[in-house]
Amino acid sequence: MLTQRDSQNRDEPGYRLIPVWTGEQIRAAEQPLLNVGEGEALMRRASWGLAAHILQILQAQRGSVYGATVVGLIGSGNNGGDGLYALAFLRRRGVDARAVLLRPTCHTQALAAFRQAGGKLQTTIDDGADLILDAVVGTGFSGSFDAPSLPQDSVVVACDLPSGVDAETGAVRGTAIRADHTVTFGGLKTGLLLGQGRAFSGVLHTVDIGLGAHLPEPTGYVMSELVDTLGTIGGAGMTTQAGVDNLLRFRPGDTQRIDHSSGSGGAARNLAGEAVPVLRRRGPDADAHKYSRGVLHLLVGSARYPGAAQLSVGAALATGVGMAQVQAPDAVAQAVVNHWPETVASNQAERAAAMVIGPGLGDDSQRLAQAEALLQQSRRNAVPCVLDASALALITPKLLADPGYAGSLGKHTVLTPHTGEAQKLAERLGDLQLQDALAEQKVLAAAPRLAQLTGAVVVLKGPVTVIATPGDEPPLLHTEPAPGLATAGTGDVLAGIIGALLATQEESARYCAALGVALHAAAARRLDPRGHGRYGASALLRVLAD
Repeated sequence: MLTQRDSQNRDEPGYRLIPVWTGEQIRAAEQPLLNVGEGEALMRRASWGLAAHILQILQAQRGSVYGATVVGLIGSGNNGGDGLYALAFLRRRGVDARAVLLRPTCHTQALAAFRQAGGKLQTTIDDGADLILDAVVGTGFSGSFDAPSLPQDSVVVACDLPSGVDAETGAVRGTAIRADHTVTFGGLKTGLLLGQGRAFSGVLHTVDIGLGAHLPEPTGYVMSELVDTLGTIGGAGMTTQAGVDNLLRFRPGDTQRIDHSSGSGGAARNLAGEAVPVLRRRGPDADAHKYSRGVLHLLVGSARYPGAAQLSVGAALATGVGMAQVQAPDAVAQAVVNHWPETVASNQAERAAAMVIGPGLGDDSQRLAQAEALLQQSRRNAVPCVLDASALALITPKLLADPGYAGSLGKHTVLTPHTGEAQKLAERLGDLQLQDALAEQKVLAAAPRLAQLTGAVVVLKGPVTVIATPGDEPPLLHTEPAPGLATAGTGDVLAGIIGALLATQEESARYCAALGVALHAAAARRLDPRGHGRYGASALLRVLAD
């Protein structure tokens, strides 16, 4: 687990780490309870939590619950049973609850409860329904799904996960039901965060159904910016059943905020009952000076790519560092100093607390030779280092076999490839497992594999960015959208941010890499809250220090 230091800057943005499991892990955690006859209790907890969230959504949508029309699309398995029980609860609250059975059979006891509550069966989906409940198939489904047509104006809520979405990978084979909200049981599932699952899941809410003691080590953790959600849909201020409404909220592709507040006034806890760790940038000590705060040495830029040097150095300065040193060709270094006069041009890195190597080097053989020498110095002295862009080409089987590396770049080193660069690395290293994972877009498998092969922390950049270590620590996922970052130079900015954090935070490379990714995306969202993408990388520097 990540370490955490107290921060003097309590107004600094913080990021909680929320555990994520695969659908298979959640099903395995349910099994001990099923074995002792608690299956019906699990279903009742799930359906009650589902109904509670639907009531909140209806209240926010209509201003009242009574008389709202909710139509459930019901499948044959437990997912359909959850839906029918939820509809029965809703009917008792004055909701006009209706069900369309999409399979010849369904959960017998749940159907009886639905009918007893006064629910109605029908064969078509009402165009005027206020809300459609998707309870067709759940986490055990595999194969191709044919999604029915739904009314455009109805809010769609998925039971556990949208029908047609793979609970592990987020893949959609065939078609899937696109939800505005997904109420998921037992814990966040990887398929709701990855692949097409992100686009189909809408706002996520979790319901604690009592699996805590049986949950295994999470597959990963998703980073969530701390927000005040009291009074919002799913917020802690609206919790009505203790132990059920541990709520998470985010909208993939939109705000993607997550609320993991317990509503108790104490530290937030995850569904396994553990305190949720928080990532937060630490400000300089009161008695710090420029050297004690941390010197960052940046080997960046070339005659072909002089702007990369300005972006990386500017990002480091805006993030906060004791001193930024730039090692670049004379003309490039002079341009950086002219733009950022506090920067020192230097080819000596002896005082460096951290290094950034790679942005803007291109294929300049002299610059790459300098990069390799600096990387050797970093490895020899265990100086934290970001290896980005062109410098990733230095990683070869020959380099890793060198006695100075002993097969590992070291956990103080952070690699920041996008998937294309990672694919080239996989080919150079000759690793078919990594190549296959990248080809199949299995980023949760690819990032840890690359970390294992290189012995470094890996930041695999993409729509979902994954931070992985060569050890057994679960990977971290950053899912909050910032589509405008898909433009030239933003990787140079990220390298400068992570480098500054490595130099100043006295935390692990994993911690600094994850925090850097979050700060990078947060700056993009402040600059471009609607995701129009009408900015260049240099615009990020204006908001990074905010």
